[in-house]
Amino acid sequence: MSKFVAFTSLGRRALPNQFDLIALVLILGAFAAAVSVGHDVTQKISAPQATAITLDYWALPYYALRTTLRMFVAILASLFFTLTYATLAAKSNRAEKILIPILDVLQSVPVLGFLSFTVTFFLGLFPGSILGAECAAIFAIFTSQAWNMAFSFYQSLRTVPGDLIEVSRGFQLSPWQRFWQLEAPFAMPGLIWNMMMSMSGGWFFVVASEAISVGDNTINLPGIGSYLSVAISQKNAGAVFAAVIAVLAVILLYDQLIFRPLVAFSTRFRVELLASGQQERSWVMATFKRTRWLRPIQKGFAKAFDRFALMRLELPGRSARPEPLSPGANRVIDILFYSSVGLLAAYSFWHIVLFVSHDLSWHELLLTIGLTSLTLLRVVFLIALATLIWVPVGVWIGIRPRIAEKIQPLAQFLAAFPANVIFPVVVVLIIHFSLNPDFWLSFLIILGTQWYILFNVIAGAQAFPSDLREAARSFNVGGWDWWRKVMLPGIFPYYVTGALTASGGSWNAAIVAEYVKWGDDTVSARGIGSYIAIATKDGNFPKIVLGVAVMSVFVIVFNRCFWRPLFAIGEKRLRLS
Repeated sequence: MSKFVAFTSLGRRALPNQFDLIALVLILGAFAAAVSVGHDVTQKISAPQATAITLDYWALPYYALRTTLRMFVAILASLFFTLTYATLAAKSNRAEKILIPILDVLQSVPVLGFLSFTVTFFLGLFPGSILGAECAAIFAIFTSQAWNMAFSFYQSLRTVPGDLIEVSRGFQLSPWQRFWQLEAPFAMPGLIWNMMMSMSGGWFFVVASEAISVGDNTINLPGIGSYLSVAISQKNAGAVFAAVIAVLAVILLYDQLIFRPLVAFSTRFRVELLASGQQERSWVMATFKRTRWLRPIQKGFAKAFDRFALMRLELPGRSARPEPLSPGANRVIDILFYSSVGLLAAYSFWHIVLFVSHDLSWHELLLTIGLTSLTLLRVVFLIALATLIWVPVGVWIGIRPRIAEKIQPLAQFLAAFPANVIFPVVVVLIIHFSLNPDFWLSFLIILGTQWYILFNVIAGAQAFPSDLREAARSFNVGGWDWWRKVMLPGIFPYYVTGALTASGGSWNAAIVAEYVKWGDDTVSARGIGSYIAIATKDGNFPKIVLGVAVMSVFVIVFNRCFWRPLFAIGEKRLRLS
């Protein structure tokens, strides 16, 4: 009898349980969605069904699927970019002096600026196929996602506690092992929250990336962005509202299926001596943990990744630490390196001058400088306003995991809320009440960028060691002293990263916020954003190049003079140690 019971128990364990079935449904559903879209992106660009946009509500689920898959392909590309670009910038002093200013420029270059010069390239890669336009749209979404992830990862790598680095050296970990065993886990909380922000930031520019229009060439890719573009051009308020509901549904879905498990997973990597009293939960993670058939597969992937992360990856004969170069040799290498970079920059600058000077005058240059100064004033004012509002809110959410779990989908939706939905109301109000667009359009800039501050502050508050908070409570540190001596120093590196990316994103958002349309009605504010938007609409490439170049110079100077000193303070004086 006991053998029969044991055999029966063994047979039950060999059968899948209800959690296996739920997990299989989720996995197969994701594969089915990817396969169905994969067939459509291979159609000819001349096929009517390939680019035709209908405002029927039944088409929204398919459009939402197309947009979501584009955004996830872009987020995977952004993650690869982050792990390589940000790591190189953090590990090499020479590379940092070049890569970080380039990143400053890239995050401020508008999506329309990228599209203006890349659409032809991608269409040429796949002649006559919709796949070229898909690649252009994915690249445009990538440009709205990658930069803040790279800044976050770079900041985390530069602020790894020194005592943990010493421990890794004591265990004789190779640089590869230290990256995967210490540095990447330490950066995980901030990186995951910035991935969520990147997904939301992609929604903010989804209209510009899917309704690709440069000069006389317009390609509408099936998606929520192009659906919104058509709805706005036809003044169809019902379709606009339906698109907003679809965005909310999609965000709730991928928050529960992907980002909530990732946030719960990231709590393993907090730097603290005491276990946190409250832990993030995820029903998806709990489901996969309780499966019977899939659990061995998960363990197999985990073991494979462990072997991958524990490889030493050292060249033969290079296991010992190399002898440092002499100061003279370092000086020669620096001279050669920076001379090469300077010559390349001068060569690029000269070609920009030649390209612009054929059609534009000095007066046009002075005009762009003045317009960029106006946009700079807007950006500075709005970042200061967003800081005063969202830093206290972010800390309050971050130190309460239960609250963060409930607010996370709402925060993602607000961050993803397409600014184009607000445009009709703003245009009607400004025209009806004869308001000053230079002032009232300014607030549209911060709609999609203030969330960089909120998400990074939440990540910083969640990563703040609970044992340090307990110590502050034991010493009765409260009120303003708690903010000044405990929490603000603890989240400062995260805030600087959020504010820096919010600043760059604000320059980008100015393109769509300073020049807004509702049907045939257009309202514009004076600024470099409206200058570039109008030049893009007209297909005036010299003006586009001039506007982007002047904006880039302003961004580099502003970041070098203001944000970089703050970043250095966070890196050297306010790091955990």
